[in-house]
Amino acid sequence: MYTLMALAPILTVFFFLVILRWPAKKAMPLALVVVTLLAFFVWQVAGTVIAASIIQGVAIALAILWIVFGALLMLNTLTNSGAIAAIRAGFMDITPDRRIQAMIIAWCFGAFIEGAAGFGTPAAVCAPLLMALGFPAMAAVTTALIIQSTPVTFGAVGTPVLLGVKTGLDNPIVHDVLGKNGIAFMDYIYEIGANAALFHGLIGIMIPTFLAVILTRFFGKEKSVAKGLEALPFGIFAGLAFTVPYYLVAKFLGPEFPSLIGGLVGLALVVTAAKNNFLTPKTTWDFDARENWPKHWMGTWEPKFAKAPEHMTLMKAWSPYVLVGLFLVLSRKVDFIKGALTSVSIPITDLFGTGIGYSIKPLYVPGFIFLCAVICAFFIQRMDFSALKDAAGKAGKTTLQASFALGFAIPMVRVFINSGTNASGLASMPLELANGVAGLAGSAWTGFAAVIGAMGAFIAGSNTVSNMMFSLFQFGVASQIDVPQAIIVALQAVGGAAGNMITVHNVVAAAAVVGLMDREGEIIRKTLIPLTYYLVMAGILGVVLTGAGMGLVLK
Repeated sequence: MYTLMALAPILTVFFFLVILRWPAKKAMPLALVVVTLLAFFVWQVAGTVIAASIIQGVAIALAILWIVFGALLMLNTLTNSGAIAAIRAGFMDITPDRRIQAMIIAWCFGAFIEGAAGFGTPAAVCAPLLMALGFPAMAAVTTALIIQSTPVTFGAVGTPVLLGVKTGLDNPIVHDVLGKNGIAFMDYIYEIGANAALFHGLIGIMIPTFLAVILTRFFGKEKSVAKGLEALPFGIFAGLAFTVPYYLVAKFLGPEFPSLIGGLVGLALVVTAAKNNFLTPKTTWDFDARENWPKHWMGTWEPKFAKAPEHMTLMKAWSPYVLVGLFLVLSRKVDFIKGALTSVSIPITDLFGTGIGYSIKPLYVPGFIFLCAVICAFFIQRMDFSALKDAAGKAGKTTLQASFALGFAIPMVRVFINSGTNASGLASMPLELANGVAGLAGSAWTGFAAVIGAMGAFIAGSNTVSNMMFSLFQFGVASQIDVPQAIIVALQAVGGAAGNMITVHNVVAAAAVVGLMDREGEIIRKTLIPLTYYLVMAGILGVVLTGAGMGLVLK
């Protein structure tokens, strides 16, 4: 009964957002009401805890909106400067094939940005860039969200593993088991990361092909899967170009740089291959004429395809994106820069004496990185101040439109997660739900472990938070059914990464950047297809590898 009640908020979101296709700004307030009523009357969560959780959620939403504003500001700035027109022309010189363009921008460049930043930043960067190349807004957002899978476990220089899994397993029970087996705690965390990279590496090979198939099936004139499969040889090459260095880095260097290095190596290889027509499809594929696109594909942001100014070289046009990548890496890996940025904090602590809070670090959030890149672009691209002012005004207006949906979505998540602080003696709603699923699955849990990770990411909007919530639970279930714990926790991380494809606040934020408001459910319906593939494959590989004796069962 408690499992079903814990499922109610998720079903509410899914039913109204995905099935009935309500906009998030209508579905998420209803979900917040449902979770609040359950928390108060069933879980017996104090009103002060609920109120503190809602305020905490609003604070997190403000941090995400700062990212949205920064991405919009950069997009509109580069549009006004003529850089977008130059970038578009440059890509046409590499390949006019939209399937290959999606693999380069979303899969390779998006993976690099994920490795540097996390926070859903790749979708906020790649979706508008694809739209600027001539993609419909719906296709651009869907494509950018699909790659929020393989790179995510090692996003933000390994945060989902180094913070998520590590914090989740930092428990006396785990330390005792590892001590009896003579295994150092951090060595075990690195082993889990390497296992997750193996699963991702095997599954992720097909994600570039999924990009092609989704584009041709849903956004092509012919609505053809076969047109997407024409890009299968190049898609597999693009998959391997990223996943091979990605796995090797995770295996031998650790969880900080797999997505960063995999993305850079993949980008170099895939661009070179596309330029030389290596394994590319024999026929070029493009969208139908713009005037034939359905209205619901279109965003409110209209890219300018006018000729770029004479002084706008390709290097100048790309420089803000290069700077974003550089600034992100420096801000995450150079201690004195990181220290300076994180020292500026807006603390919201111990709300109503509950211990619940959140500290906004406005200079460390990627929104500030975008702002720095925009300032550089202003001088590098010789812009007028009026063009910058226009860009800021448009960015502010669109960010305001996205604020309502996010302002309800994230508080709902925080009430859900914080429901473990209660007078009923029940575990939190996520853990009650996971316990119920584990009870139903029994010894077949290996096939379902990734599903719990994805559910956690869908709820929390974060692979890191999903890993924090469920890593210890997954370790415990694996111990009970006598399968290698490092495999099951790795499957948790894999599922948590894949769940980012359908996370509501990622979808809302990415859609807002291209002005595609109120279509969140339709986007999720499409990204559910590759998510299903990811989870099914993770389950199959988990069963096969544990059956083959991979990994030790710790006693």
